[in-house]
Amino acid sequence: MQRLIRSESLIPAPRPEELRELQLERLQRTLRHVYGHVPFYREKFDAAGVHPDDCRDLEDLAKFPTTSKDDLRANYPYGMFAVPRNLVRRVHASSGTTGQPTLVGYTEGDLSVWAEVMARSLWAAGVRPGDAVHIAYGYGLFTGGLGAHYGAERLGCTVIPASGGMSARQVRLITDLQPKVIMVTPSYLLALADAFETAGIDPRSSSLKIGVFGAEPWTEGMRAEIEDRFALDAVDVYGLSEVIGPGVAQESIETKDGPHIWEDHFYPEIVDPATGGVLPQGDHGELLFTSLSKTAMPVIRYRTRDLSRLLPGTVYPAFRRMEKVSGRTDDMIILRGVNVFPSQIEEIVLATAGASPHFRIVLTTADRLDQLTVEVEAPPQSRARVAQGISARAKQTIGIRVAVEVVAPGSLERSEGKLRRVVDRREG
Repeated sequence: MQRLIRSESLIPAPRPEELRELQLERLQRTLRHVYGHVPFYREKFDAAGVHPDDCRDLEDLAKFPTTSKDDLRANYPYGMFAVPRNLVRRVHASSGTTGQPTLVGYTEGDLSVWAEVMARSLWAAGVRPGDAVHIAYGYGLFTGGLGAHYGAERLGCTVIPASGGMSARQVRLITDLQPKVIMVTPSYLLALADAFETAGIDPRSSSLKIGVFGAEPWTEGMRAEIEDRFALDAVDVYGLSEVIGPGVAQESIETKDGPHIWEDHFYPEIVDPATGGVLPQGDHGELLFTSLSKTAMPVIRYRTRDLSRLLPGTVYPAFRRMEKVSGRTDDMIILRGVNVFPSQIEEIVLATAGASPHFRIVLTTADRLDQLTVEVEAPPQSRARVAQGISARAKQTIGIRVAVEVVAPGSLERSEGKLRRVVDRREG
């Protein structure tokens, strides 16, 4: 674990009362901005019987209605924009892994804020000016590639814009250019580990010392797998297109205890996923964000669908942490009355000796009952032991019986972007 000298100028350290004062000022300005320029918000606030003037304290935000991905889709393409289109300097779209993509926009000022919070995130991850950063997130409408790119440039790094795919070329670039840092989805880095080994290169011998991973939930088991295979420090970056992109929150390389949220720009809440009621700090629920400084397309109480909880800050005590995302409200599987998340299956697979980290979940129906099959890679000599181990652990830890199909190494599709762990073939 690296021990680093922090830069107070790059990551601010306001006193609690100073931060609350700044948050309230920016929140009130944002509420007035959307009420005056976005018909959707004006109508929604009016229907809820609230007005921006009703927000006199941060706790008053709970009076305002939430915003969902469905709202963004219903107002596609430009209905959520709060500035004239001639002031929009760039548009991005969500990845669309859970449905139709949603469009987001940025003013010149928004892009500057995004670069700032991403540079701040990289600093917290242990990256320093002059470091070479290999970016294997996809470029284009997805926010990952360009968000990481401009943040690394703002910090003063050398950027290698590799984008996603072409794993053999990725291995060659890393081997030849010797970057210290890689930014990519965690599942694709494991695919790159396989590509290194196919090329006859030990991944642990690479120049990579820091991995900044986001765009999909990943477990502590996967962190351990990545750090062991590459001999690097793996840290979590959090963000989503609808809020700004990567850089909303960042885990410190010093503690690896969950991402600190840059609360001077993004105000977090945790709510009960079923009722929408605000939960106290420390309770587990759905994460919401309100933009505090975005101009082109602010979001008010945006329901991320990510499950987490808020905790006090550690390395950066001015900012609260969010617990590592454990799953999403929309990826929960209800199997014979038991709630199952893909992250739970991932932990079981990674804890099973001989099992590859490459797996997928297949849902089917048999005799009118839902069935869950874990497809996982393992060498022939380990197949029986792996199948038995996963089945037993699932029964012990989750309380359900699952089928296990062990396939040959390299059989399952590798993802170059966000990984889809679940294949749903159920009737209806």
